[in-house]
Amino acid sequence: MLIGASIFDLSTPVPVIDEAVVAANIARVQAYMDAHGISFRPHIKTHKLPFLADAQVEAGARGINCQKISEAEVFADAGFEDILITFNILGPEKIAPLQALNARTRLSVVADSSETVAGLAAAFSAEAPLTVLVECDTGGGRCGVQSPEAALALAQEIAAAPGLRFGGLMTYPKPNSAETVEAFLGGAVALLDAAGVECPVVSNGGTPSLFDAHLVPSATEHRAGTYIYNDRSLIRAGHCDASQCAMHVLASVVSRPTENRAVLDAGSKALTSDLLGFEDHGMIVGYPDARIVGLSEEHAVVDLSGSAKKPAIGEKVRIIPNHTCVVSNLFDNVVFHRDGAVTRVAPVAARGRVW
Repeated sequence: MLIGASIFDLSTPVPVIDEAVVAANIARVQAYMDAHGISFRPHIKTHKLPFLADAQVEAGARGINCQKISEAEVFADAGFEDILITFNILGPEKIAPLQALNARTRLSVVADSSETVAGLAAAFSAEAPLTVLVECDTGGGRCGVQSPEAALALAQEIAAAPGLRFGGLMTYPKPNSAETVEAFLGGAVALLDAAGVECPVVSNGGTPSLFDAHLVPSATEHRAGTYIYNDRSLIRAGHCDASQCAMHVLASVVSRPTENRAVLDAGSKALTSDLLGFEDHGMIVGYPDARIVGLSEEHAVVDLSGSAKKPAIGEKVRIIPNHTCVVSNLFDNVVFHRDGAVTRVAPVAARGRVW
């Protein structure tokens, strides 16, 4: 029976998640949003667990954000009724599941091209319309229309389609660019207003931009996911410290072939290969100068040359991943604990839901 056991008795590698830190992270961010009068829509791709989304909504979040249809299906099955999918949906193979999802939830999607809008418009009717937001590239350099004028034009296409309902604007911005984001979104809202197009929602996003949300007054809501666990990238960004990182990957030292090299049993199948600008693959708790310099499928190679303290063969260590969201999709189950004692083992409900 795992419940009550020490996490250090677990077979490795395994993600271990601190219940108290998760609760504190949810409360901290919701309090910030409430203080600034911003609706908050958490992105569930970080944890992929309906019971954590329940906790986020119970704390005051408004609906949830999913990235793909199959991911949203898991949360619709769990009873969530306000779901925004922030990904361009294209292709006839996706239309039937999208229609089914729209029939049982309060669903919104995004589009950044006439092609995407036309595909959606052909599949939906005025009897069961689909809500569509225009995705805007406010500097993030990913998807999105390139100007407020283009946002207006696409919004008008959506509003003119009998099977679609214009739901507003959405962006995933470059971090630390609130002024630029506000200029784009504010300009687009002004153009929509002048054209007589109602804009119900302006959705800003991202944990990297989380605590700048109040600097974008045109936005009516903010989306973020990583904040619930936090990770090494957010320590670097100044959003948290190591004590506020809820997820660790527990790993074992399986070899010390030289004085300055250790090998862990957590390779690329357990730790993300996302560097996110780092030169190594995670932070080992208690060994701040040790560096995970290489990942193969099953092995992590650790350079100990700069570390006065060196782990022994058989020792179990905790790693703060560079990017925690990816780790959730690498394991069938995650283990929750309080003060190191296991509280529950949770199947990752939306693992592998990538279409």
